[in-house]
Amino acid sequence: MDAAYRLKMKIDQNEPIEDPMIYLEQSQIVKKYEQQENLSALGKIFALVGLAEIPYASQLPVTQSLIQYVEKTIAMSDGFSYTGKAEDIVPCYNAMLLKAYVRLGLGQKLSAQRALMWIKNYQLFERNQTTSWTGRDICQHGGCLRKTPCYIDIGKTVRALITYQKMVDQTDPQVKKMITDGVMYMEKHQWFKRLSNGQPISAHITENMFPQGYVLSLTDLIYIASHTPDLDQAALRPLIELLKMKQTKTKGWKNEYIYRYNGYQPFSMRRQDCPWITEMILHFIRTNSLKSF
Repeated sequence: MDAAYRLKMKIDQNEPIEDPMIYLEQSQIVKKYEQQENLSALGKIFALVGLAEIPYASQLPVTQSLIQYVEKTIAMSDGFSYTGKAEDIVPCYNAMLLKAYVRLGLGQKLSAQRALMWIKNYQLFERNQTTSWTGRDICQHGGCLRKTPCYIDIGKTVRALITYQKMVDQTDPQVKKMITDGVMYMEKHQWFKRLSNGQPISAHITENMFPQGYVLSLTDLIYIASHTPDLDQAALRPLIELLKMKQTKTKGWKNEYIYRYNGYQPFSMRRQDCPWITEMILHFIRTNSLKSF
């Protein structure tokens, strides 16, 4: 078990921690991030998103360097742009960076608040609506905000908003409404199914991965479902059946999809149970009072 996860366990169990940096110095996951070189803009985004999952990672020089890069190059006046050009703000990367900033204790920072405001002003959570955002990339890559909004974008945005609500501001009514609207839209799809034929909406949406990458994964869906009260149980049933099917003989869950991009670092490989994923799924089971696992 990696030292970074041992640190997380101590925090979750409210155990005393004399020096958290000792754990990070021993972490093989952290070492791999520190050894990364010649990352592109996207690679740096993926690295920061991953590091943000590790407690106290904000104190690491590698994390501070990535934050400085994002502030200088990626943070625009309207939100986070994956290219460093204002017209290239797209929902998925804007949301992933907002979530990373929140987890790193930077949720009140101006760049994070601008990313949140972009979501409030422009993100869609239903079909046949029109966004007023005119950036060129919003209708590329499959059409982020066309008549049918990109499902990946909705999932990434809802996950970021839940994290923001949990860690920064629990009273923002617009954030609460957007989470509700997004979850209702996802429930219509039974979380991962196309309305037209019941097939998975996107590649890897039925696979676990940690940390998150560009794709919307089963782990993203579980995070959202485990932090949302009063879910539609009928809509949730296919998700539960999927988790049952994927549970290992050792009662855990594995990292199934390894995103291949320089800068993205999986927290575990496919061979053994992934504690980061297993913990999240167990939280989902407890939250929904599921006894059949």
